[in-house]
Amino acid sequence: MARTRSNVAAAEAAASSSHKSHGTESLLNVDPNVDFIFEKGVNRPYLLTTSSPELIKKRSNFGTQEYIILAVLVIISFYVRLYGLTYPDSVVFDEVHFGGFARKYILGTYFLDVHPPLAKMLFAAVASIGGFKGDFEFKKIGDKFPSTTPYLMMRQFPALLGVGTIVLCYLTLRHSGVRPIISAATAFLLIIENSNVTISRHILLDSPLIFFIAATVYAWKKFEIQIPFTLDWYKSLLATSIALGLALSSKWVGLFTVAWVGALSAYHLWFLIGDLTVPVKKVWAHAIARATFLLGVPFILYLFFFAIHFQLLVNNSDGSASMSSAFRAGLNGNTIPKNIEANVGLGSTITLRHVGTQGGYLHSHEHYYPTGSKQQQITLYPHLDSNNAWFIEPYQNTTIYNQTFVPLKDGTKVRLRHVNTGRRLHSHDEKPPVSERDWQKEASCYGFTGFNGDANDDWIIEIVPHKTPEGEARETVKALTSIIRLKHAMSGHYLFSSEVKLPEWGFKQQEVTAANSGKRYLTHWYIETNTNPYVKPEQSEIVSYKPLSLWEKFVEIHARMWKTNQGLTAHHVYQSDPSSWPILNRGINYWSRENKQVYFIGNAVTWWSVSGAIVTFAIYAGIQILKWHFGQEIATDKNVFNFNQQAFTYIVGWALHYLPFFIMGRQLFLHHYLPALYFGILVLGHFFEVLVGYITAKSNTLQKVGYATVVGFVVASSLFYLNYSALIYGTPWTRDQCLNSKWLSTWDFDCRNYHESISEYYTSPSVDQAVETTPAPFADEMEKVRETPKIIHQNLAVQDKHQSEDKDPKPEPVVVNDDDKPVNPPPLAVEEIVTPKVEKAQEPSEEEETPGAEEIVEEVPAEVQHAEPVVEEPAVEEPVVEAEPVVEAEPVVEAEPVVEEPIVEEPVVEEPIVEEPVVEEPVVEAEPVVEEPVAEQEA
Repeated sequence: MARTRSNVAAAEAAASSSHKSHGTESLLNVDPNVDFIFEKGVNRPYLLTTSSPELIKKRSNFGTQEYIILAVLVIISFYVRLYGLTYPDSVVFDEVHFGGFARKYILGTYFLDVHPPLAKMLFAAVASIGGFKGDFEFKKIGDKFPSTTPYLMMRQFPALLGVGTIVLCYLTLRHSGVRPIISAATAFLLIIENSNVTISRHILLDSPLIFFIAATVYAWKKFEIQIPFTLDWYKSLLATSIALGLALSSKWVGLFTVAWVGALSAYHLWFLIGDLTVPVKKVWAHAIARATFLLGVPFILYLFFFAIHFQLLVNNSDGSASMSSAFRAGLNGNTIPKNIEANVGLGSTITLRHVGTQGGYLHSHEHYYPTGSKQQQITLYPHLDSNNAWFIEPYQNTTIYNQTFVPLKDGTKVRLRHVNTGRRLHSHDEKPPVSERDWQKEASCYGFTGFNGDANDDWIIEIVPHKTPEGEARETVKALTSIIRLKHAMSGHYLFSSEVKLPEWGFKQQEVTAANSGKRYLTHWYIETNTNPYVKPEQSEIVSYKPLSLWEKFVEIHARMWKTNQGLTAHHVYQSDPSSWPILNRGINYWSRENKQVYFIGNAVTWWSVSGAIVTFAIYAGIQILKWHFGQEIATDKNVFNFNQQAFTYIVGWALHYLPFFIMGRQLFLHHYLPALYFGILVLGHFFEVLVGYITAKSNTLQKVGYATVVGFVVASSLFYLNYSALIYGTPWTRDQCLNSKWLSTWDFDCRNYHESISEYYTSPSVDQAVETTPAPFADEMEKVRETPKIIHQNLAVQDKHQSEDKDPKPEPVVVNDDDKPVNPPPLAVEEIVTPKVEKAQEPSEEEETPGAEEIVEEVPAEVQHAEPVVEEPAVEEPVVEAEPVVEAEPVVEAEPVVEEPIVEEPVVEEPIVEEPVVEEPVVEAEPVVEEPVAEQEA
């Protein structure tokens, strides 16, 4: 029964004396809990929330024997985590990516990843300390490490963090009311939990993440039992905040940990409000202190690590193509235009960049739609190229600028002539080739030599005032500053683009259409380059991209990370549904070589016990709530009360780290369950504690049975670990042993890898078998990225050939002056950029390799999937268009069909349509298409 303050002191003193007087046996009989205290209020009893000194002493003061137990746990975990760490001596699983990221930090080359930077920077720091100079590229699974790559040291780092997680698990259980022997047994289960061992032995983000989450849980449990507003209370609160910041800065899963701490803070505040001994002012002080520390400190750390990230990655590379031009302008070696003429007018040669996506520039080339009008293609292309250049003509065939500068104003009607092919931007009543929606029409390039154009070539410039800074840029079009829309004069449709990609015949470049519905921001454009020969010196105004502030970079990179993460929807053979994780339905193949393999799978005994414990607690909690509603007393014993409270808080942590995955539409894998599993193991520890501390504690015989049950769990888990250790360490195993170990038919480790007998490993050379395994997620894309430099050189050669031999003569300009004398357009002033140097990118796997996992995604920005190479993000190379640089592919994202608001804002202009003559287009031989394997992405 609950006791009041007056009759507790004697019992606490007796318990303390007993605790000190016993020898080894006391570790079995230590009572880590004290009676909770109720006081009588005017209308109801209330729980005292302030911890007693005896409780703090019981859970924080360790004796010599307990330190010996902890030391034994550390020694065992060192052996389990560090055993045979040099093997495999080749790249395993996502070491492809995180080793590659470490290399890029050392070389300073920019890349985009879907995870925050802390864990990756820590690997880079370890590699740098080990003397790594970036000379090994971590290209693909199975690549042998040279002697210059300190891969052992890089693997030791997560292994040591894995050892630290064991210590934190033990300390967390002790501070939440579990006796030393049970805490040690539970921590031992974590030591031999196969999946946790596997992820802590390789250059992966999971081990640092789980260590920081474990540190957060331990610091919070220590904070819970401190006397409020003492120095220890503040120290524990600060430690919790720092650990939260480190977890959040390693992976976005840390957001779930932030949510867990926030939920428990609200839970504690509820009890504080009910404690009548706590003044209202103190309740407010609790709320303010917790909000300040638990939100402010993690955010400051998170921003700080991104600031370091930006300072380290200063060199332009293929990974920066997914970022805005303003962002890339701050990188060393960038090719972003500078010193641009601000005043745009008739006679300007410009490039138009799309605002709503990172698809790039309005682009055309001498290739044609295979359906619809079969006219020249219009696309978005992410790199600077001469095919992005457009000449602004008046909509009539007589000039109105006559050697004088006529600015482009809001409402000006113009035509845009493609400089390289001479055809004009055009739209008409044809369905687009891919987005066959009624509210979208085809945009094309149309014309031929001597043809002066027709009314379907006319576009009205509209300046978007709420997106354009106040001032002159809202009246006349300014390069870089004015956000504009191009309205088709005949139909009222607006030039539009979304994430939809054209098929291979369009070289996977982004589709451009004309639309009268859809999301308005997808009709926004701005002029990035501009030259106009009629601008007088006194009228000239030169602009360049302004350097972005830290906050602007921070906001932009998060928009890109989020969009990339959302785009990871391609199917992968080793992906799994969250509903299958608690039953351990399948694992992930990490590495297969030399008749051995590394396969990620959990310890089924521990895994299933955790799932059973959570289901059991849910049933138990339901029964207890019903009993309480019927007026019965519940949880009157201190051990049961502590079990209810602690198991509940850990199950909340399990749920917050597990259930959100059900609403994610992206690719998911078993290792996403590991943070939730950690909370589940803590729940299991409390089940063991209530078993020996309450259920069987009424007699010595029953308690021995309880301890024997715990030992049975440990032994069974140990046997599973030993039996499946070959899948952790890549050690020899026989085919029969492998087949007999498939408890579930869905466990898909490949037994064909293994020899018939162990002796064959020593009597015959190992052969890398071409096992039919599936490549790592996004391996195909990364394979193409490795080939990017070769493709670029091929493209440049093709471009030279086109320019020297196969280039069709450009049509003569049709603009004339008032005297009917031809006026040639100004020469193309757009800088022709040769594709930037592409650093050899990493590839996660070969086709026969094991699948990679979550982090592979990180290398491939979701929006960089075009036909040409995108700067630095690993992505799929696309077929080459007219010697255009190969763009990394991005997962196809369908245009959103949701109609936000009609875009048509004025009645359709009735003008006679000049019938388009049927032109026999020259047959252009299709360029060789780079075959694109199906993207297999993973988070």
